[in-house]
Amino acid sequence: MQEHSPTSLDEVNQALAACYAELSPQLKLAANYVLEQPMEIAFQSIRKSATAAQVTPSTLMRLAKRLGFDSYEQFREIFQSAVQSGPIELSGRASSLKALANTDDQVFLDVGDTAFDNIGRLFTADTQAKVREAAERMLAAGKVAVVGFRDTFACAYHFAYVGRIAMPNIQLIRGQEGGLLTELAPFGEGDLVVAIGFDPYCAETVRALEITRANGVEAIVITDTLRSPLVPGAAVTFNIATATPHFFPSILSAITLIEAILAECVAYGPEALVDNVTTFESRMRALGAYVELE
Repeated sequence: MQEHSPTSLDEVNQALAACYAELSPQLKLAANYVLEQPMEIAFQSIRKSATAAQVTPSTLMRLAKRLGFDSYEQFREIFQSAVQSGPIELSGRASSLKALANTDDQVFLDVGDTAFDNIGRLFTADTQAKVREAAERMLAAGKVAVVGFRDTFACAYHFAYVGRIAMPNIQLIRGQEGGLLTELAPFGEGDLVVAIGFDPYCAETVRALEITRANGVEAIVITDTLRSPLVPGAAVTFNIATATPHFFPSILSAITLIEAILAECVAYGPEALVDNVTTFESRMRALGAYVELE
């Protein structure tokens, strides 16, 4: 076992080349697959990668430990970082889906495997500490702007809609009809912006961060890699998994993270937040916004 684990895909490849001759036949099969199929290692579950490599999942785990990693997830993160740092070819993803449909692999199960993996990577001690920090910053902020355009607008809308029920100081930034600067102008020191964006990164989201940063607004960023253009200057950065066989980055981890942050705000915020939720629910029911079950 190496004294220190590799920190890049190139170092992984070099380490495998250096120890290859000493590996058992099964570990050599695993190493061959790792060297030849880095994309699959990045996005597939350990079970699917092991099946494709014609080894057992425990063999892939032994190979990761041989290279100095404490777990297979740490090993796979090297591949995910390398893959996510490059541009995503949406047309290529779509073509891959068509190819999957013509094999014994099932698209439905592939999506499920990856979804569980993405969520599993989210719930770590490091992320838990950052969720608490993000919640504390939100609770201390005067106003909170939420930014996410195109594919991440659903995340931003969910964050703002659910968040405003307990915290009325949260505002969704829509940026429609050239109104981005006007919407962001009221935010300054003591305020906070939550920005969500994955590769391919939206120019409007980057611009929104530039505007708020210039006004002294702190940023919480939810993105897919530390190389993201949204990261520089952020007070808190969440680097989450967006892997999927689908042709666009998955937002599942982002939605789950959003719910964790908002739950933390209510759990550790003032009692007034609970009162706000109660008042909102009562008002909606009084207005006939919900259909009751009989």
